[in-house]
Amino acid sequence: MVDHGPGLQGIASMTAEETGEVRLADEAATARLGAAIAGALVRGDAVCLSGPLGAGKSSLARGLIRALAPEAGDVPSPTFTLVQFYAGVDFEIAHFDLYRLTRAEEAFEIGLDEALREGAAVIEWPERLGGLLPPDRLDIAIRRDGQGRRASLTAHGAWEGRALEL
Repeated sequence: MVDHGPGLQGIASMTAEETGEVRLADEAATARLGAAIAGALVRGDAVCLSGPLGAGKSSLARGLIRALAPEAGDVPSPTFTLVQFYAGVDFEIAHFDLYRLTRAEEAFEIGLDEALREGAAVIEWPERLGGLLPPDRLDIAIRRDGQGRRASLTAHGAWEGRALEL
């Protein structure tokens, strides 16, 4: 387990399969984790964020999106729109919130396939996809831990062995 203590103060290079768990002291640390993950994201990748309501999924997504699309300005949670698209420096980033979906196929109807072909996707509530999860993804499960949070990272497909700068 990697425990960077309060606010990701320790900087470490590690592969995605070695990352395990990261302690997040506050919302700013959660956003910094998102920005750190953005540095490893490439076209075709997905970052899947799971956890209970209020765990910090949207904060992590905002940090990631702002790192890749500095001109994005406000980065609201797409709870009602289901998806927001951002023009990144190198590729487009799509932010999906699948909480309100009733069928996994709905994610593809709103553009998940296209988003992964043309850029990368951040997906909140990926469990709504059932067995249709993207193969090249980094799963991040966030849970409350006292006043802070813990994020468990699990690499799949192209993410396995990829270096992360945390």
